[in-house]
Amino acid sequence: MTEETGDPLRWQTTARENAYECPGFSIVHEDVRLPDGTETDFDYLHDQPSVVVVPFTPDGGLVTIEEWRQAVKRMTWSFPAGGIEPGEGLPGAAERELREETGYEAGSVSHLATFEPATGIADATFHYFLATGCEPSGDQELDDDESIRVELTSLGAMFDALAAGELRDGRTALGLLTYAFQQTDQLAIGPPA
Repeated sequence: MTEETGDPLRWQTTARENAYECPGFSIVHEDVRLPDGTETDFDYLHDQPSVVVVPFTPDGGLVTIEEWRQAVKRMTWSFPAGGIEPGEGLPGAAERELREETGYEAGSVSHLATFEPATGIADATFHYFLATGCEPSGDQELDDDESIRVELTSLGAMFDALAAGELRDGRTALGLLTYAFQQTDQLAIGPPA
């Protein structure tokens, strides 16, 4: 589907302001006119685009991280991910985030997919990259607010954790499933038997 400027369901924004700003995101408040003419308001989280890296070592292992996430008050298991710096291209951001969060460098990176994961409440965009030939190259270069531990694992272990409900990070689950979908030549998609 493409964006239709003349779509009869389109909302019209009549005013916009940042209601709250902090490092990493802001909350936007908009006054809007609905298709039926109703005037109301709408708030959403504005987040800069980010990259998510699905990193494989030369022997097929996966480089993952365990990171404390204050919003959910626990450690999460995930793929390396982060924001794009000014003037930085997407592949370069993926390589940098991998290096900074894990101490690994990729032999090559390629774009997997782009998703908008929460369009009802946020304008976030995740750009997924496949990184292959990942080798340890040095120490992590963590941000002041990052608490991260590197963990090497297998694709099978990640799918087992996903099936068991133990892999709960949405960005990571989406990246894992997208990678698997793209690697499958034929998928039988239909209703359950």
